[in-house]
Amino acid sequence: MPSGVNATPTTLAPPPEALPVPRRAGPWAGWSTRQRLIAAVLAIDLLAALISCGVIVLNARQAVKVETRASLATVESLVADTIRLADTAPPDTLLQTLDLRFQTLRHVRVSVRDADGDEIGAPLGRPRPERAAPAWFSDLIMPPIQQHVLPIVVGGRTIGSARITTHPLDEIDEIWSYARALSITTFCINVAMLVALWLVLGRVLAPLGSLAEGLTQLERHDYTARLAPPGTRELAVIAARFNKVAEALGETRAANGRLNRQLLTAQDDEGRRIALELHDEFGPCLFALEANAASIARIAAGEAAPDRGKLAARAADIAAIVGQVQGRNRDLLNRLRPHGLGQVPLADCLDLLLRDFARRHPGIRFVGRFEGLARGYGDLVDLTVFRCVQESTTNAVRHGAAGEIVAAVHEEAGRLRITVRDDGRGFSADHGTGLGLSGMRERVEALEGRFALDKAPPGAVVRISIPVPEGPADANTVATP
Repeated sequence: MPSGVNATPTTLAPPPEALPVPRRAGPWAGWSTRQRLIAAVLAIDLLAALISCGVIVLNARQAVKVETRASLATVESLVADTIRLADTAPPDTLLQTLDLRFQTLRHVRVSVRDADGDEIGAPLGRPRPERAAPAWFSDLIMPPIQQHVLPIVVGGRTIGSARITTHPLDEIDEIWSYARALSITTFCINVAMLVALWLVLGRVLAPLGSLAEGLTQLERHDYTARLAPPGTRELAVIAARFNKVAEALGETRAANGRLNRQLLTAQDDEGRRIALELHDEFGPCLFALEANAASIARIAAGEAAPDRGKLAARAADIAAIVGQVQGRNRDLLNRLRPHGLGQVPLADCLDLLLRDFARRHPGIRFVGRFEGLARGYGDLVDLTVFRCVQESTTNAVRHGAAGEIVAAVHEEAGRLRITVRDDGRGFSADHGTGLGLSGMRERVEALEGRFALDKAPPGAVVRISIPVPEGPADANTVATP
C-alpha cells in the first residue's frame, strides 16, 4: 500500500441495537407535544380557577358580613325612629303600621310581636327570590346570623317588640348569580382559547413532523433529505442546522466513496508495482543463481579435477546476487513497513529516512530537525508522523524540483508539530489532490489533527499538528537525551 494512504470507511450510523431506548414512564408517556402543551395550559387554567374561586369566596364572605352589619344598623335606627314618631298612635294601629312598613327591607327580616309575644302578620322583609344559591355555596358564604330585639313603648307602656334578624341569603343569591355568570363566561373563553391553541400549535409544531421524517431518512442513510425553512425563528434555526448536517453527512459519504476507490486503486497499484519488481528484479537474480548453480554442477561432474578458480568465481557471483536480492528485499519491506519503527527512537527513524533520500538524490540537500522527541508515541502516531514526512518529502522531490528540503518535528503544548518546507517551484492554485495528499489528510484527521498545504515562496510548506496521546503510548515511550 502506498505510503500516503490509510483509508478506513467511516461508520455513519450506529447499528440499531446501539441506539438508546426511550424510557416510557409516567402519565406523559406516549403524548404528543401538542397534547402535553394543551394539558399544561389546562392544568394552569384549573389552578387559576381554584385560586379565583377561593378569592371570590373570601371576598364574598367579607362583603356579605359588612353588608348585613350595615343593613342591621340601618334597620335598627329606622325601626327606633318609626316607633318614636308614632308614639301618639293607638297600639294596634302602630303594630300594623310597623308590620306593613318593613316588608321591603334587604338583608334583614323584622318580625313585630305584641305584648303577649304573638307575631303580628308574617315576618317582615323582602320576599326571598325563587332562584337561590345552592346550599353548599350558601354555607361557604353565610356569616353568623345576628338578632336584635327592640321594645315598642307607647305612652310609657311596652306594647310589643320588634325582632330584627339578619338574612343574607338575598345578598348571597346576588353574589351567586354574578359568580355563575362570570364562571360561564370564563369557561367559554377558556374553551375557545384551548381550541384556538390546539389549532395554532398544530400549525406551529407541524415542522417537527417534517424534522422527524428527515431524521428517519438520515437513519436509513438517505442524506438527500432537506427541510424547508418554517416561519418560526427557532424551528428555522433547527431546520438550517439539519440541512447542514445532512449536507455534511452526504459529503462524508461521498468522501468515503472516493477514499474507498482510492484504497482499491492504491492496493491494485501496489500489487502491480510489487509484481513488477519481483519480475524485473528477483526474476533475473533467481535465473542467475540457477545458471551459476548449474555451472558449478557441470564443473563438479567433469572427469578432470575441478577448476578451483572457476568455482571461486561462481561462488562470488552467487554471493553478489544474494546481496542484491537482500538489498531489494530490504527496500521492499521498508516500503511496506518502515524498518525499525517501534524498535528504535522515532527521531532515529526519521534521520534514517532523510539519509536514504539523500543517498538516492545526491543533488538535493536534506535537513532534519527532530530534537526533543520522545522515543515513541504509539505505533499509530509514529507511523503517521513517518508517513507524513516521507510523503511530503517525496512530493517535494518529484513535483517541486527543490534544491533543499527541511523537515522538522517537535513537541509543543501537547501536540506534535510537523513541518516540511522546500525551496522548489511550489504549486499552482488549481493543483489537484492526489493519493498522497488525501492519504496524509485522512491519517491526520483520523487522529484529530490538522493538515495544511501552504505556499512559502519560492516553494511550499506542509504543516501538520497531531495531539500527543495521553499517558505513555507504550513501554518504550521515554524521553531521549
